[in-house]
Amino acid sequence: MPHPEHLRDDGADKLHRLRERNSDLDRLTLHVRKFAAMMTGRYGDRLEVWIAEAEQDTLASLASFARNFRRDLGAVRNGLSLPHSSGAVEGNINRLKMLKRQMFGRSGLDLLRRRWP
Repeated sequence: MPHPEHLRDDGADKLHRLRERNSDLDRLTLHVRKFAAMMTGRYGDRLEVWIAEAEQDTLASLASFARNFRRDLGAVRNGLSLPHSSGAVEGNINRLKMLKRQMFGRSGLDLLRRRWP
């Protein structure tokens, strides 16, 4: 999904009309934009304020989403603040698990060699 500032005029106009018609969507958009700013700007120190605002809103799904962050607040805050990432490792683990699921019940290294890039 493109950044709102990168929408073409017709897309920006549609989004504006939708937000005018639906106050829930308008509030959700504001919460999502604040969260996106935390992610892209590495502002993990703003997380607790964002969670409190989301929990006070009447959007039940958003409040539930925000409450789940409290379970491991330190890790989420660090994930939003620090430049380090385990994305490359997680990607390889995901690829290996997918291969394992696809190969389940089949046997032989020849088949595995053909599947491996």
